[in-house]
Amino acid sequence: MTRLSDSDAADALRTAHRLADAARAAILPHFRAIGLSADNKLADGFDPVTVADRAAEEAMRDILAADRPDDGILGEEFGHQPGSSGLTWVLDPIDGTRGFISGTPTWGVLIALSDANGPFLGIVDQPYIGERFVGGVGQAAWTGPQGGGALRTRQTQTLEDAVLFTTFPEVGTPDDRRAFERVAAEVRLTRYGVDCYAYALLAMGQVDLVIEAGLNAYDIQAPIAVIEAAGGIVTDWQGGPAHDGGRALAAATPALHAAALARLRG
Repeated sequence: MTRLSDSDAADALRTAHRLADAARAAILPHFRAIGLSADNKLADGFDPVTVADRAAEEAMRDILAADRPDDGILGEEFGHQPGSSGLTWVLDPIDGTRGFISGTPTWGVLIALSDANGPFLGIVDQPYIGERFVGGVGQAAWTGPQGGGALRTRQTQTLEDAVLFTTFPEVGTPDDRRAFERVAAEVRLTRYGVDCYAYALLAMGQVDLVIEAGLNAYDIQAPIAVIEAAGGIVTDWQGGPAHDGGRALAAATPALHAAALARLRG
């Protein structure tokens, strides 16, 4: 449900596109660049960040400071900036930095607009491919080099007919992985990786399920808005809201969601 007036929703949508455009411009000069380095944000493990991550988030924050100074911001690289409007922009400048530094074109820019009930506008943008997926405030559409069209999840009802995406075994606890494997054992096809692009494919009607763990709010809020606008459903592994991160189950249909949720619960 739109939580803004028509004029405010149109303004928010314009701002979201401006953010995505600015992030594209900041990121693309660094993609597949010779000598690109990555800092590790973890003392134990590997969570890379590059100059492109930081430049993209700074570019988006500059636009919000000028155009929507009353809104809050939650970004992966520069944290939380409170606002007074009751709205928060949730930004992941490069979701899939591991893929980014490896040269794969499946990372993306995630932009969501959220209120106390969660995200209601989202963009998943893949700058190198030139694809953009938009959901919320009356929008459910994609654009790209081959044209564009409406976003609509497909109507798969059973696990045996489903295509599943995940980043397991890279993320999650051993218990999380065992729960995931109960679902994977019953689906038609399981594919691994591609980060936020998997959610875009679900909204586009190309795949049926995405199951993840270890998420932050900025990893999932934009996909939630896009998938819900396309007719899908996203919850945590207990069937509750997923917008604060943690474990997420995204499904094309309620029946498929229920079947996967039952397996995750064991």
